[in-house]
Amino acid sequence: MTVPDAEWVGRTFQQEAGRSLAALVAAFGDVDLAEDAMQEAFARALDRWPGDGLPANPGGWITTTARRCAIDILRRDRRGSDLLARAHPVDLIGGPPGGDHDRGRGVTASDDGHPSQEEEEVVVDERLRLLFMCCHPALPLDGRVALTLRLLGGLSTAAVARAFLVSESTMAQRLVRAKHKIVAATIPFAMPAEADLPERLDAVLGVVYLIHNAGSNAPEDGSRPSPRREAMRLARLLHELMPDEPEATGLLALLLLADARQHARWDDDGRLVLLSDQDRSRWSPRLVAEGQALVRSCLRRNRPGPYQVQAAISAVHADAVRVEDTDWPQVLALYDHLAELDPSPVVSLNRAVAVAEVHGAASALAQVEALSGLEGYPPWHVTRGELLARLGNPDGARDALRRAVDLASDDGTRRHLQRRLAELDGPPATGGAQTASTS
Repeated sequence: MTVPDAEWVGRTFQQEAGRSLAALVAAFGDVDLAEDAMQEAFARALDRWPGDGLPANPGGWITTTARRCAIDILRRDRRGSDLLARAHPVDLIGGPPGGDHDRGRGVTASDDGHPSQEEEEVVVDERLRLLFMCCHPALPLDGRVALTLRLLGGLSTAAVARAFLVSESTMAQRLVRAKHKIVAATIPFAMPAEADLPERLDAVLGVVYLIHNAGSNAPEDGSRPSPRREAMRLARLLHELMPDEPEATGLLALLLLADARQHARWDDDGRLVLLSDQDRSRWSPRLVAEGQALVRSCLRRNRPGPYQVQAAISAVHADAVRVEDTDWPQVLALYDHLAELDPSPVVSLNRAVAVAEVHGAASALAQVEALSGLEGYPPWHVTRGELLARLGNPDGARDALRRAVDLASDDGTRRHLQRRLAELDGPPATGGAQTASTS
């Protein structure tokens, strides 16, 4: 018999939070009630598991116990009988403990929480609905991110705040505003209609991508949660729940290929190492292989989207044993395709890096300087500075890189740029132009 300690109980609850919360929200239609019930279930697990041992199915135990806690909370509340009458505990796995509801739909859970196959299918559907609710376009972007990490990621409010380097009170306000918006805008706990799915799926994928980027902008710190790892978990969940959506597969492939380089992106002093300078022996062969296999599966579907094309670009980079071996014409062709799908200035900026390698720095610089709206975006100044350095204009390069230093939002990037400024006093740069996004 496994005897879990408090830390183990906490990890288990974090892993299972999305499943249980989704089931509770589906049953009772109240996010706050679901969270309160989960807290009570967590307290009961801390009290019982160390003495009784690990349940046969911890996830099922949590869902069943939290459901009973929710019913107890409603019964204690002055409005409890009315809320309980309006709730739908029959829709929750097993229904309320005892009574006819347990026999109402043929979906049962034993007292130790062991779920049936039908239960697992219902919970999967509910987790997907919860993810779409958290990422509804009516919510502000910071609210979508906060709710997704809080409800699907199972992180506490304090942990979400630490992950994004804001105070706990600030994050708590974001969560409260987001939950109030769900009620005020009557955002449904439901999958979008088929006609609305592409737009809504894009919003979900965008939140996961944003969470991953937030976790990739600095070396991991063991004192705070890793948004990067949470994003990877959510991307895998989306791929698992929507296997026929190639953009969900493309996002997972993109994040895998980015994570494959994570250990090579930072030096021992915490400074950013750009793609051209990375030690490729430190890239993860396992993650590269998994990401490239997913890219190939996307190609076979022939339904390209922005995340799939970005993943294909990363796959081409991963094919090169040395930076000199990079198939830059193929990278440029993929960026041309990406620009058709996503004609944004940032895509055009990244495309200019490939243009520099295929057609020369002068052609790339002309395209970079023609872009508008990126004056406050550090990679624009970095790319411009590196191209100026390659064209023999060190003074212009220094001015551009100093501006990038002023705009940099993280210490690692700032230290990298300061080192690069010092290098400009030495031999002319010979490497390819890089943006901070090609790291």
